[in-house]
Amino acid sequence: MKRKTVAVVDYGSGNLRSVSQAVQHVARSADVEVLVTSRAQDVFDADRVVLPGQGHMADCMNELAASGLKDAVLHAAANKPLFGVCVGMQMLLDRSEEGPTDGLGLIPGEVVRFRLEGRLQADGSRFKVPQMGWNPVFHDLGRPVHPLWAGIREGSYFYFVHSFYARPAQALHCVGEADYGGRFAAAIARDNIFATQFHPEKSADQGLALYRNFLSWNP
Repeated sequence: MKRKTVAVVDYGSGNLRSVSQAVQHVARSADVEVLVTSRAQDVFDADRVVLPGQGHMADCMNELAASGLKDAVLHAAANKPLFGVCVGMQMLLDRSEEGPTDGLGLIPGEVVRFRLEGRLQADGSRFKVPQMGWNPVFHDLGRPVHPLWAGIREGSYFYFVHSFYARPAQALHCVGEADYGGRFAAAIARDNIFATQFHPEKSADQGLALYRNFLSWNP
């Protein structure tokens, strides 16, 4: 029997080493093969796909198009479980203020910049942009909890590095929230797509649990 595969998309942007190592770590016990690939056919053939991203949104979108992988990612979004990470999450929406640039239009909404100039945190320090560090994420939002949160405690801490955040057009597409000068979408989802603004691969056991749940998720 052919082993199940998960493709980590290498289009020239994203923390590929740490993402792939985290997915490989949880894949061993699931008998799943992990491919870090820049080949469109590998993405078409994979059973699951992880779309990482870091840096400038416009650069990521341009690199995805130039790599020849955009159609394969869109095919994955329509046909199999897809996990977006950081800018890989932001790319799923309609547009971003960064650039500004258009996204893939897979989840209605926009990406906006933190506007926290002059505001103080509870301890009296200024809010810094980008937000860098650990922040609790809340997934019990008064509606059914997304299955990828199974076994992950409400308010668990995850690691963020970002100046922009997603603003989904529909509240139901927000499946996890954090607070940095106000509540914002830390995780979004629609059908077979799940994505996080934070980095699961840098978020210790709770981040590994998310990737583990993704490997067994059957939307």
